[in-house]
Amino acid sequence: MSMAKVLSVNIGTKRELREADLGVTGIDKRPVDGPVAVAAPGPRGVGASGVAGDVICDLRHHGGDDQAVYAYAREDLDVWAAELGRELPPGVFGENLTTTGVDVTGALIGERWRVGSSLVLEATSPRIPCRTFAGWLGERGWVKTFTQRALPGAYFRVLEPGSVQAGDAVTVLSRPDHGVTIGIAFRAFTTEPALLPDLATVEALPEYDKRKIRRALERRGASAG
Repeated sequence: MSMAKVLSVNIGTKRELREADLGVTGIDKRPVDGPVAVAAPGPRGVGASGVAGDVICDLRHHGGDDQAVYAYAREDLDVWAAELGRELPPGVFGENLTTTGVDVTGALIGERWRVGSSLVLEATSPRIPCRTFAGWLGERGWVKTFTQRALPGAYFRVLEPGSVQAGDAVTVLSRPDHGVTIGIAFRAFTTEPALLPDLATVEALPEYDKRKIRRALERRGASAG
């Protein structure tokens, strides 16, 4: 097994994109050299990216403490590259960290990683595809395709700030015992709502996801009654 590590740290700059809700997006992220500071950016709607220098344009739907860092596995990018028949460089999915040797989508909600010597991250939620993502990649039916494949990558909150650079080791510090992975959460929010009750007691989920789950379960209870 290869060592779990960061292959690249990727940051984005603001660029115009017709499909983006605001007409601009920071999804175009490119690898950078040297260490990059990572810290909690502040609550959703106010805080942007936790990665220094990284741009997030739509603070209503992206960024904040619970989406401070987005990671995607190089192994999963390779799956997509083969399926789409095109090169997919690091950062093309808008991820801040392109990793290898660690199952990002298989991470448990609340799983904690040490990255490098000081940075500690906690997995919070899956990435849900949007029209900005689809417009950026230019793949017809991309939201449906991405959803069906269920390889979403993971958002993380910052528990202990630090710096990160390409080559840093990724160490799994702890894993909760509830069994709900990023992949299961993604399917619950998209194609398999019957899984939502499994998420109801997962403490590390963002509060806005917990509210979404409660509303969905209340509607289900009302319709059953």
